[in-house]
Amino acid sequence: MDNFYILTINPGSTSTKIGIFNNENPVFTKKIVHDTEILNSFSSITEQYEYRKNAIVEELDAINFSLSAIDIIMARGGLLKPIPSGVYEVNDRMIADLSTNTMGEHASNLGALIATKLAGQTSSGRAYIVDPVVVDEMQDVAKVAGHPAFKRTPIFHALNQKAIARKYAASIGKAYEDINLIIAHLGGGVSIGAHRRGKIIDVNNALYGDGPLSPERSGSLPAKQVVDICFSGRYGKNEIEKMLVGKGGFMAYFGTNDYSEVKKRAETGDEQCLLIINAMAYQIAKYAGSMAAALKGDVDAILITGGIANDQYICNYIREMVEFIAPMSIYPGEDELAALAHNGLMLLSGILKANRYE
Repeated sequence: MDNFYILTINPGSTSTKIGIFNNENPVFTKKIVHDTEILNSFSSITEQYEYRKNAIVEELDAINFSLSAIDIIMARGGLLKPIPSGVYEVNDRMIADLSTNTMGEHASNLGALIATKLAGQTSSGRAYIVDPVVVDEMQDVAKVAGHPAFKRTPIFHALNQKAIARKYAASIGKAYEDINLIIAHLGGGVSIGAHRRGKIIDVNNALYGDGPLSPERSGSLPAKQVVDICFSGRYGKNEIEKMLVGKGGFMAYFGTNDYSEVKKRAETGDEQCLLIINAMAYQIAKYAGSMAAALKGDVDAILITGGIANDQYICNYIREMVEFIAPMSIYPGEDELAALAHNGLMLLSGILKANRYE
């Protein structure tokens, strides 16, 4: 196999993770934690582009690694039009949709924007995204919302869920396309998907008010109460949207989205903290149960991943509720940089072909 260098970029709400891989071997990884005061000084996430790009360049300069040595750049995908799973070359249409926040604003939108700018200095000049948060493989029946004015749409941790699914399949000597899984990603947001033979046939919208509560999102809320608060005259549209994303969940109850901080408070006797942690675990397990129904009970395994999966307490709570469905395995943290590098290597090796975003 040829010797390739791959740069991976994964922007999050307050940090940007980057990695340099020699084929699939990590040479350098870094979580660049951004100054929240600087981030808050920008009127939109898109305006953070130059600041975050420069931060990446500074990290590469600090280790004396030249972009000219990079063969390909692989970035996390953002809020685009719903598209099938796969690899997509960054093109003008994609840049236009992300730059104008056509489908919504999220830090992941910056991935392709930064990647395509830096790609001009690499040996190939190419930049790609993999399994963006808008991957849509949902069966039609799962998209029906209950009124023709509404439609269920997926926004979730597609990259990590797909990567963990393939990792688990390989560990049992099977192909991802031959098994059925329920995968729950527990982070700032929570997404739970039903994976049937290599396709995610149902999943909650982890960004816009659907599914379990999380450290910074409210999840599904009682619809009548939402209507009442919208017309109460006490809140503007932006404030209500923040209740759903950013200032919901733990942020609303405790003023922090730091799970470890809330857990410490619970361990020192704060009953409200313990109640909300238990409520999140309960809702995650309950939603996983609904995904078992979507798979008609044919479930090979339940996989728990994401940063909060490092916590044994919440994993045990979920296990007690769902392990009657299928065995549960835990993959703490995220495997997204490695997943990006793997797809980049398959592209460079000719095993994969990139799709076109239109």
